[in-house]
Amino acid sequence: MSKIEDLRQKSDDQLDEELTSLKREQFNLRFQAATNQLEAPARIREVRRSIAKIKTLQGERARAAAAKA
Repeated sequence: MSKIEDLRQKSDDQLDEELTSLKREQFNLRFQAATNQLEAPARIREVRRSIAKIKTLQGERARAAAAKA
């Protein structure tokens, strides 16, 4: 879905919004899986990895800001 280069171009607010949307989608996918209505099982993995990419990028930015201060 999101390449790390695309994510680096986004602001902190945009990353927060995308993270919120991905977490909501992850919840919905888990719910579908529990009720055996899941059509694309691979999507769970994609969403989980996208969330990890965003959190990693946010951590990098936080450490960079702490190093400057």
